[in-house]
Amino acid sequence: MEPINRHTGRAAPLTQANIDTDQIIPSEFLKRISRTGFEDGLFADWRKDPNFVLNRPEYQGVTILVVGENFGCGSSREHAVWALQDFGIRAVIGPSFADIFRGNSSNAGLLLAEVPMQDVEQLWALLENDPQVQITIDLEEQKVLYGSTACDFTINQHTREKLLGGFDDIELTLGQVGLIQAYEATRPSWRPVV
Repeated sequence: MEPINRHTGRAAPLTQANIDTDQIIPSEFLKRISRTGFEDGLFADWRKDPNFVLNRPEYQGVTILVVGENFGCGSSREHAVWALQDFGIRAVIGPSFADIFRGNSSNAGLLLAEVPMQDVEQLWALLENDPQVQITIDLEEQKVLYGSTACDFTINQHTREKLLGGFDDIELTLGQVGLIQAYEATRPSWRPVV
């Protein structure tokens, strides 16, 4: 994964709670055997509506979504995260995220910034009035910055370290190879060799 320290970009407001993974990417788009190419399925049913926020010209090229509560609920499909990333989304700001979606995001390198609902509502209003506003998510400082406003966000510290370092779970494990080898050297000889 690429390390993430700060991300600055334009954002789109998704002013709805409980957006589930089947809405993010419907099941008919899950037939690929690769991990890429899912952008055409992102919000596929909603994108049939020309007034859907991601179809509107002023939100073209956004890299951040500002979402309602419980984003990513539903089934555990990691394809939802991949579809967002393939579309160009690098971060999601919201008041809460479904646990499995949060884990899939951490594993794939999608930054989730959890802020209070009042901050989300303030961002939604700002984005409706000025879709060109730049938002910065500073992972090091754990702040969302826009204009003269700064708000703190929460993130699991293990996830934060993974994203800052650009480490997936395998890279984290390989970083402990010395400890693993030392442990294996102390294993009784009668135990099976792995």
